[in-house]
Amino acid sequence: MKIWLTMLIAAISINLSANELKLDNSLAYKLTESLTVEVGPRIAGSAADERAVVWAEKNLTALGYDKVWREAFDMPYWQRGAASLTVKAPFHQSLVVTALGGSIATPVNGIDSNVVMFASLEQLKQATAKNVKGKIVFINTSMEKDQEGNFYGEVVGVRSQGAIEAAKLGAQAVIIRSVGTSLNRFAHTGVMRYSDKVTRIPAAAISVPDAIQLEKMLALEPNLSLHLTMQNKLPGTVKSHNVIAEITGSTRPDEIVLISAHLDSWDQGTGALDDAAGVGLVMAVGALIKQQGRPERTIRVVLFGNEEGGLLGAKAYAAKHANNLDKHVFASESDFGADRIWRLDSGVGEKSLAFIADLHKKLAHLDISLGNNDAYGGPDVSVLKALGVPVVTLLQDGTDYFDYHHTANDTFDKVNAEALAQNLAAWIITTKAVANSDIDLRQ
Repeated sequence: MKIWLTMLIAAISINLSANELKLDNSLAYKLTESLTVEVGPRIAGSAADERAVVWAEKNLTALGYDKVWREAFDMPYWQRGAASLTVKAPFHQSLVVTALGGSIATPVNGIDSNVVMFASLEQLKQATAKNVKGKIVFINTSMEKDQEGNFYGEVVGVRSQGAIEAAKLGAQAVIIRSVGTSLNRFAHTGVMRYSDKVTRIPAAAISVPDAIQLEKMLALEPNLSLHLTMQNKLPGTVKSHNVIAEITGSTRPDEIVLISAHLDSWDQGTGALDDAAGVGLVMAVGALIKQQGRPERTIRVVLFGNEEGGLLGAKAYAAKHANNLDKHVFASESDFGADRIWRLDSGVGEKSLAFIADLHKKLAHLDISLGNNDAYGGPDVSVLKALGVPVVTLLQDGTDYFDYHHTANDTFDKVNAEALAQNLAAWIITTKAVANSDIDLRQ
């Protein structure tokens, strides 16, 4: 057990009243720091992913959880290799590029080809093979900032579907403008998809400033050519894990209040905002609640594996626990950075909205507003929501989240301790309210 963790656990003091929450609020922040510093980037299926699993097991045990275990699942493993993108005559410049997760490599000598630009995925779908065949497709779709992160859902299809649509028209490769909002030269990675119905082609993203640069170059020279190389590998199927811990309920131990985050991250930064902050947060919540007295229902912390590769850990969890999902009375996930929580959304039965309204009153002093009843609970938890598990989303301010998301700039210094403490307060209030109630949120 680490000295700092021992001291923190000994020092925790939480006092709840109707109007305030006082606590030693550094535990979530310290756990986030520990994961990002001691493990760092942890792409699913890698040796670092296994180190993260061991880290989680050791720290959850040290935090006093009653049970800690891991659950394995199979997954395809992808390894990033070196990548480069060079503009050939007449400009002779290098652009900042990164492979999209899951992309195949280029031939050893790379791809040399003219580039054709499209403003959107929809525009590409309307193109003809005559204009695309043999070329590198460049999809130049911009993303705007907003508090809820809604624009991400509108443009992420470029990343996930771009290679499929370009390959249908005979393209040699696809590059996209990063699905992000930063004007710094950091390229955003993220998972992409292939279809067995079309040829697999390499897929990469360039930083937003480089996308702007390439657009200007094409305005001057429409016949511009590029040289793209990527050395990614697909070694095959490996095992990853969900890490699970419980605080056993005192009177209704078979009823599960699930709080979660995802343990894996992309490999360019240290995965601080996505999603070490969520990991540190939910690990701290259960431990701090137990220090106040054992909850009536069981609090289960799930650190999902391979969220980034397509919610694979969440799907494995749902399959393994299919026979007792009816005992999952609640689920929620922290996976949207570490900024302040500003809204409470729910996904519960109509009769339970009075409970949500009462919960909101307990959160109001934290400047959290009451939102809608259309919550999905978080990416991994959405799998459980689809199977009937009631959810709540404690929505964080995502205005700047996509400046860092999936980039080399997602590092611990971006985590604000004060904002994370506000998150911790909200999560403790919410989790404890459900765990110590007899409410059936399905109704």
